[in-house]
Amino acid sequence: MTTYTDKGEKHDQGRFLCFDHITFWVGNAKQAASYYCNKLGFEPLAYRGLETGSRDVVSHVVKQGKIIYVFSSALNPGNKEMGEHLVNHGDGVKDIAFTVEDCDFLVKKARERGASIMKEPHVLEDKFGKVKLAVLQTYGDTTHTFVERMGYSGLFLPGFKEPLFCDPLLEQLPAGKLNFIDHVVGNQPDDEMVPVVEWYQRNLLFHRFWSVDDKQLQTDFSALRSIVVANHEETVKMPINEPAMGKRKSQIQEYVEYYGGPGVQHIAMNTSDIIAAIRNLKARGMEFMCVPDTYYQQLKENLKHSQVRIEEDLSVLEHTTA
Repeated sequence: MTTYTDKGEKHDQGRFLCFDHITFWVGNAKQAASYYCNKLGFEPLAYRGLETGSRDVVSHVVKQGKIIYVFSSALNPGNKEMGEHLVNHGDGVKDIAFTVEDCDFLVKKARERGASIMKEPHVLEDKFGKVKLAVLQTYGDTTHTFVERMGYSGLFLPGFKEPLFCDPLLEQLPAGKLNFIDHVVGNQPDDEMVPVVEWYQRNLLFHRFWSVDDKQLQTDFSALRSIVVANHEETVKMPINEPAMGKRKSQIQEYVEYYGGPGVQHIAMNTSDIIAAIRNLKARGMEFMCVPDTYYQQLKENLKHSQVRIEEDLSVLEHTTA
């Protein structure tokens, strides 16, 4: 594992503040949003669709803590862009949006460094104020939206209204206890990790935050290499992974094949109480991966020779994840 202290060049103006929201393109936006609300503890935040004047795309927005997810689906047959994305990838993350200061400046600098600008800076406006947006192409079919909120006081973005429906059962379920997006992982085909990392360094002035190679991160069956890039303030972290050779096919390579190319593999969400969060989410019917007993046996042995001290009771952790 390697950590980095050089945060690189800092913008004289313009900053990336945090993750703003993440947009999923899915076959059934209402159903996907309902799953996240019922199983993961999100709540309906905003809506855009036929009833609000959007005749091509319907979007359901959900929120928990500072986490905002947007689930969007095509309303009409023949929507080539969204249709092809679903055919090529299935349901998946289309866009990772950042809250920024001085969108115009950041787009200007990214263009000068060679970034592909999908949508030039433009302003959306309603009675709650203005928001400036721009969209850049990153790895695969994934995009980044820059969001400059300009004092906007609406629910989410101009064009979105209050949800049409809120499931009354949600109030009876235990809280999800998820706070904010910690990081978003992008998986790449072999030998494409470094070029993507360099894209973030060159175009967004992100810096290398942390890295690990297959000598450090491997099992008997799978291995990977990963470089984490971050903004100057390190409030946005983006691990970029690629597969490495192991006894079996790397899980990163499996993802790239199943997804049909590079894309967002997972979104890590922060919680201040992981035991309570898992218990509550299990009570909501959320399914978790099973952790084998050998994991905790090996962990206890390794901790005997480590300076790391675990505050939680390991037996409680083991029971919670069983």
